[in-house]
Amino acid sequence: MVGSTAIVGWMPSSSEGGMKMYSLDGKSTKEVIIDKEELYMINASITPASTSLVYMIFVLKTTQPTTKLLFAIGPKCGFPNYPNYALFKHSDHISLVIDYSKAIGIGETLNIVDFGANPNGETDSTNEILTTWARACNSTIPTTIYVPIGRFLVGGSVVFKGRCNNKGITVIIDGTLVANFNYNFIGNEGSWLLFDDVEGVSIIGNGILDGQGTSLWDCKKSGKSCPIGATNLRFANSNNIVINGITSLNSQMFHIVIDRCNNVKVQGIKVTAAGNSPNTDGIHVQLSSSVTILSSNIATGDDCISIGPGTTNLWIENIACGPGHGISVGSLGKEFEEFGVQNVTVKTVKFIGTENGVRIKSWGRPSNGFARNIIFQHATMVNVQNPIVIDQNYCPNEKDCPGQASGVKISNIIFQDIHGSSATEVAVKLNCSPLNPCTGISLEDVMLTYKNQNAESLCNHAGGITSGVVQPNNCF
Repeated sequence: MVGSTAIVGWMPSSSEGGMKMYSLDGKSTKEVIIDKEELYMINASITPASTSLVYMIFVLKTTQPTTKLLFAIGPKCGFPNYPNYALFKHSDHISLVIDYSKAIGIGETLNIVDFGANPNGETDSTNEILTTWARACNSTIPTTIYVPIGRFLVGGSVVFKGRCNNKGITVIIDGTLVANFNYNFIGNEGSWLLFDDVEGVSIIGNGILDGQGTSLWDCKKSGKSCPIGATNLRFANSNNIVINGITSLNSQMFHIVIDRCNNVKVQGIKVTAAGNSPNTDGIHVQLSSSVTILSSNIATGDDCISIGPGTTNLWIENIACGPGHGISVGSLGKEFEEFGVQNVTVKTVKFIGTENGVRIKSWGRPSNGFARNIIFQHATMVNVQNPIVIDQNYCPNEKDCPGQASGVKISNIIFQDIHGSSATEVAVKLNCSPLNPCTGISLEDVMLTYKNQNAESLCNHAGGITSGVVQPNNCF
């Protein structure tokens, strides 16, 4: 199907128990039956009970340099309120399907170029993009905002404000949104691209968010007075959010922040920044619940993923981290009155040359915060300086906390099936609070070496158990 645009649809087949595939190329129409075994679901699986599917929005990537929203069709069903993706393989093409539980009838596609956005990377397209957002927000039907191939300058801090009529807005990014190279334009704004108080928004595609943060990093390294920096992409006070496939490049500060949100799915994203870039956490989650982070590659100058106060029911899986500072719960306990962190799973993660592997850290000062019911599972360490860390004496620059004990209570933490190489002799450091010792720590099937020799462990005020083969030997 070279050089053509196809319309591809699918719906349940009641007679064969599979899927009916319709393909129109402008010349012919054909119908084929696809068995369930040939249907590859990325985020959900089709079971025999799923006999009535959600309204479907179909997106097809052809050999043409564009992605087009084609149409919506299908009956209602009980799928979640965020998109799922299905990939169909054929002899002559591949089709990508995106489904929505609330998509009804025919959707609308808004190309930002049609609203005046300029892809030359030099003309500021902020107003044109905001106009496109306003149109989508006010619409009552599923709407796609399309960012085509090209470089679109978004020179200032932008707020995509919610309370929309539309609960099904998809932003497909094939091109690059680029910030102003002069860091003063957004450096004190907190965020470059902020979605606030939105629901049912999805950001997908193979495009790039380029924060052009290198000049600010240089300023910070020089010791001069500099802005704190802006986060590339932030969702705040929002529900039912999807971020899929995009790349966050050279953010001034944090790359992606999930703040006071519920039901968020981040999948297949890429974060890229220099290993010495300051405060460039890949993904930061705080005050949020039911967040899932899957199948992503993060290379940055700070934590690959940081988990802040008030995070509950977080699932992290299949992450490549490095360079960076690992995956960290915390820092916690900076404030006395602080929400805790609980019910966190981190599994199937590979750390390559990172400063830390899996870590929990809290300030050495009074606090009523806590971290509990956390599992780190199936992690591979490749030349990691500190593979397993609990540090309750975090006190940057020895300011505001020297000599104090952390009030954060850490309990019920599992380190399971963690193996690989440490870049330092002490591979396991459990340095807990003398005021609130760690309890319920479990080391299960841990095998870490240093220069192909036995590594060491160090424990202070930590209580727990071991099971299976554990090396270095536990120090409880």
